[in-house]
Amino acid sequence: MSERNTTTVLLRNGDVHSPADPFATAMVVEGAHIAWVGSEGAADSFADGVDEVIDLQGALVTPAFTDAHVHTTATGLALTGLDLTGAATLGEALDRVRAHAAARPGDRILLGHGWDDDRWPERRAPSRAELDEATGGRPFYLTRSDVHSAVVTTALLDLVPGIHDLRGFSPGEPLTDAAHHAVRAAAHAAVTPAQRTEAQRAALARAASLGIGSIHECAGPQISGEDDLTGLLRLAAQEPGPRVVGYWAEAIASANDAGRIRELGAFGAAGDLFVDGSIGSHTACLHEPYADTRGGTGTGHLDAAAVATHVTACTEAGIQAGFHAIGDAALTAVVDGLRAAAEKLGLDKVRAARHRIEHAEMLTPEHIAAFAEFALTASVQPAFDAAWGGEDGMYAARLGRERARALNPYAALLRAGVPLALGSDSPVTPLDPWGTVRAAAFHRTPEHRISVRAAFTAHTRGGWRAIGRDDAGVLVPGAPADYAVWEAGDLVVQVPDTRVANWSTDPRSGTPGLPDLTPGGQLPVCVRTVVGGRTVHARPNE
Repeated sequence: MSERNTTTVLLRNGDVHSPADPFATAMVVEGAHIAWVGSEGAADSFADGVDEVIDLQGALVTPAFTDAHVHTTATGLALTGLDLTGAATLGEALDRVRAHAAARPGDRILLGHGWDDDRWPERRAPSRAELDEATGGRPFYLTRSDVHSAVVTTALLDLVPGIHDLRGFSPGEPLTDAAHHAVRAAAHAAVTPAQRTEAQRAALARAASLGIGSIHECAGPQISGEDDLTGLLRLAAQEPGPRVVGYWAEAIASANDAGRIRELGAFGAAGDLFVDGSIGSHTACLHEPYADTRGGTGTGHLDAAAVATHVTACTEAGIQAGFHAIGDAALTAVVDGLRAAAEKLGLDKVRAARHRIEHAEMLTPEHIAAFAEFALTASVQPAFDAAWGGEDGMYAARLGRERARALNPYAALLRAGVPLALGSDSPVTPLDPWGTVRAAAFHRTPEHRISVRAAFTAHTRGGWRAIGRDDAGVLVPGAPADYAVWEAGDLVVQVPDTRVANWSTDPRSGTPGLPDLTPGGQLPVCVRTVVGGRTVHARPNE
């Protein structure tokens, strides 16, 4: 991958999504960068001087997507292992567990993902006794759809000394908090290096096949080991595929500690540095109790003082800080901590660092104002709303409908000037870039909807901006040649509702079109994905 690419390619006879020319039909790529974007007529002058001419045959060319929040190995293990996302009942899930165990008799440990008791008529998780029976008593680790709790077999518990004394352990209930982290570490330790590499390759190949040119890997000591991150970064550097930007979610106390983050090859001490957990597992930290439990407000892992220490150390070291924060109490701790850091270092230094917050679901107007004040990037996952939002969704069941309606206010964030970077949190929700754009544009709460164009920008350019690259994620001369070619049908300029000015939908405005993402319609199909001028995915027969 380090070998320099000097090939010159002309793509023509299609639709090129570019702000440089909203009616562009052709593009020239020189090596790893875009050289020219323009009209079909002007493309004739390049045809004889390039190494390759690609006839797009009417296809759409866009910047490649960036998924700003991925757990690559876990995604690959779900692709190559047991995925219960589609299981309609508890009984069906247990049948799948039995079949999976029977098909892999030699594995030291069985891994699975995706159970969701809220979707099952039984309204409960698999019991330990049921899993022991289904697996024949083998070690088995099975995560909930949000990956913040898990059910396991007795054989796996036996591998973790002292598990019964850890926070989050309760007989007969899914494991959360420290107990979950301990069994996850034991489970991942049993995965062989070959299994891990196989999973990473599978995840990167899936991403490339979906037009994803970059992913942000959100690793950390409570998520995966150092070898997992360094192995992934090494694999991405050696083999064709999406770019990988690594984050290591470990709190640091001083700028001197940043050397460890850099040694791992991480871009920053950010990603899933947990301030709280998740709404589905009742571990997101709230100011008021959950609606479906008695008095519980979730779990806080970092307070404002700890946030301030970490932000201060990262800012002084010149690396990006960031946190996983979902509940309103967790977001208050983050905002208060950032304010304390800004008071110590100066607001300009904190803003210049472009720190980021993952998920940021239960935002109040005060939180949003603070995000704008501190120039935070909101790394968000619209598929969460598609999966769990709405009047009768999991969010409403956990929080009550009034609080649930306030979640994921993307329109308010954009109005305040807060940059968005869209992602999937895969395997929590699948890698699905066009589905993610659709989910943001057709949010279940109408006032939170944003235009398809804004969502698309947040899922392409937004991820690059989140790492301080304002020159990428867009098809203009000089930008990196990271692009995807799509079968996409008719192009339109799609807005959330009639509150958006009519001029923006008029072709005379010069606004480049995008595929029609109306729910129920077919999403674009990726024909080719190119990263740095090199093809990393081509649909068979292309």
